[in-house]
Amino acid sequence: MLHHTPCRHGLHCILPPYLLRQLGQCTELDVALWLADTRRQSQALRGLRMGFDPWLAPKMPTAVAVPGKAGKNRAVYDAQSQGVAGLPGRLVRAEGEPSQADPAVDEAYDQSGLTWDFYNQRFSRDSLDDKGLALVSSVHVGKNLNNAFWTGQQMAYGDGDGKLFTRFTRSLDVVGHELTHGVISYSANLVYQNESGALNEHFADVFGMLTRQWHEGTEVQNADWLVGKDIMGPAATAPGLRTFRAEKAYENDRYFGTDPQPKQLRDQYRGSDDNGGVHINSGIPNHAFFLFATALGGKAWERAGGVWYESLLTLPTEAQFTDMVLASEKTAVEQHGRGSSVHQALMAAWKGVGF
Repeated sequence: MLHHTPCRHGLHCILPPYLLRQLGQCTELDVALWLADTRRQSQALRGLRMGFDPWLAPKMPTAVAVPGKAGKNRAVYDAQSQGVAGLPGRLVRAEGEPSQADPAVDEAYDQSGLTWDFYNQRFSRDSLDDKGLALVSSVHVGKNLNNAFWTGQQMAYGDGDGKLFTRFTRSLDVVGHELTHGVISYSANLVYQNESGALNEHFADVFGMLTRQWHEGTEVQNADWLVGKDIMGPAATAPGLRTFRAEKAYENDRYFGTDPQPKQLRDQYRGSDDNGGVHINSGIPNHAFFLFATALGGKAWERAGGVWYESLLTLPTEAQFTDMVLASEKTAVEQHGRGSSVHQALMAAWKGVGF
């Protein structure tokens, strides 16, 4: 077990550090041009995140709130190619306003609305904080920025370089992933380090995936289980950023290298990079969820998603993998009964990844 100073407010972005490091070795596709800006914006965002506590948010003055609206409350801003220090930018679409000529604006508006709908209709949750928090998004952040961020207060989307990555607003599972970091901040508030950080990334992957499957009506047997497939650009040769399945998302890829995520506890990464492997070791519980959902069959957002959501709400801030195993078993028993098919499928799934 690693012992580092807990990093509660880590950098929540969809492209992990190991992938950016791998891309830094690429001499094609003008990677060096956009990678420098991506790193600058990431560093600036770390400063914003380290100074933000979601539990103090209601007491903090903010320039991005959209007051006076009940229920779903979205606001999309144009950052006009400025960095994260200039967020949110210029307001271009508020709740209920018509679509714009800018596809990134409309995608951010629509995808955040679908994510709100998913949490509200499936779990009766009223926005990220369950108290009607406005869903604020900024598009056109940076110049050809290849990333999407949850800043602790809002979403920020890059446009992509148009070669390896397209607009990050295109992907519902990416938007759902990043907004779920907000849900986590206002519930378990998992420390972004080591196993608790890997669980943070894991829940974001799971509920981002479930948001897309729910919207598309895709049952488990027909799902692709790929994270970020819709942001892959025309030059990309990898099918996505991550996969819930047992295999690697990409291997010996020309640009991305080899997917480092383990799917078994015995292969857990134990180094210090990536806050102790938060984007790496999330592959272990991700695969457990895949095994659980596919064993149950049907709609993953129903029984499997229900167990995962309630488990999230009960976890301590420094939860370890074993805490999630115990919490999910307790939830499965409460919801479906001890010895039920759901309970048995859950325990088989955890055993299937080495617990």
